[in-house]
Amino acid sequence: MRSVDEQLARALAAAVRPAPVRVAISEAQGLLCAEEVVAERALPGFDQAAVDGYAVRSVDVQSAGQEAVQLPVVGEIAAGSRQPRRLQPGQAVRVVTGAPLPTLADAVVPLGYTDGHQAKVTVEQPVPSAAFVRRTGEDVQTGDVAVRRGAPIGAAQVGLLAAVGRAKVLVYPRPRVSIIALGDELVEVDRTPGQGEVYDVNSYALAAAARDAGAEVHRVGIVSSDAARLREVVEGRLLLSEIVVIAGGAGGELGEEVRSALSDLGDVDTTRVAMHPGSVQGFGRLGPDAVPTFLLPGNPMSALVVFEVLVRPLIRAVQGKRNPRRRVVSAKLLSPITSTKGRRGFLRGQLLRDESNGEYLVQPLGLSGAHLLASLAEANCLVLVEEDTTEVPAGDQVSVSFLAQRG
Repeated sequence: MRSVDEQLARALAAAVRPAPVRVAISEAQGLLCAEEVVAERALPGFDQAAVDGYAVRSVDVQSAGQEAVQLPVVGEIAAGSRQPRRLQPGQAVRVVTGAPLPTLADAVVPLGYTDGHQAKVTVEQPVPSAAFVRRTGEDVQTGDVAVRRGAPIGAAQVGLLAAVGRAKVLVYPRPRVSIIALGDELVEVDRTPGQGEVYDVNSYALAAAARDAGAEVHRVGIVSSDAARLREVVEGRLLLSEIVVIAGGAGGELGEEVRSALSDLGDVDTTRVAMHPGSVQGFGRLGPDAVPTFLLPGNPMSALVVFEVLVRPLIRAVQGKRNPRRRVVSAKLLSPITSTKGRRGFLRGQLLRDESNGEYLVQPLGLSGAHLLASLAEANCLVLVEEDTTEVPAGDQVSVSFLAQRG
């Protein structure tokens, strides 16, 4: 039986990042930058007013507050003005936020420091040089790296790219993940199941999990277990995917049939992994590009847990995330739990926070059966139980892995 860490290491070793692509900055959010974005111009590109007020020479208002300082207002500059203006000693120019400063002006007196008059303004407080001014290059200098290679592109990075005049940026695209469901008992959700038939849960749930992990997902849906048909579908998806996930072909006779059908594409190692749920699973690298391919249990609850533990970290690693695993915290157990000896337990739980002291608390869910999908829908974490532990009493501290946050 292989350990969870060994199985995860095998999967992560197969991570191959897709080639970078250039996209519009509006499409780059959530991706990793694949280039050093060097600013070709300064930001701001000119000295500009940081507040509404009066552009002045600071030396002309040094004595304000000790004596009356009045300056003639010789004009007004709006934001976006392209008309150059020169300030003479002893003068002021009315400016609005973002307006370019006139030549010789080195400060802005905010409206609140004045009487606000239009023709001759009385300055009531002095301002030092550079006060209330956004200097040229204060944010980014020409030649500075605005966004570094490998940086996640969020709202701030998109804004910065726009600010330095970049309409497109080179990024690592989302890994393409294909989801296939096997099982002669499966029917689509828009049909009424007959005797012995069940809805296809796995392809929908796993596709959603892959999107949550940041992948571009193709839900193939139900595929016949006929060897020729399965091989045809998988071979086609290998050409269009960085990861392939097949649910329902991990164990038993079907597992043997699946491995046989895919044998010409590469070797899929089906083994028991020391975890529960989802011990029986498979992993291999298929096709000419050695695409990582997973065989997951047919049970939806087990399939989702295996996906969370093994497939999700691979998706994140392919994206170039520095830490592909979920955040883990310590929490006090509110109810006792049991776990299978020799296997690492991934038990559903609801993570809470004690408002009085900030301590994490966790309530186990659905311990009566590994197949209970409804309890996973209520869970916001997995309680991690090590292989040598079979019982954990209430009140003990346990490790807890976050699941997706619910809004």
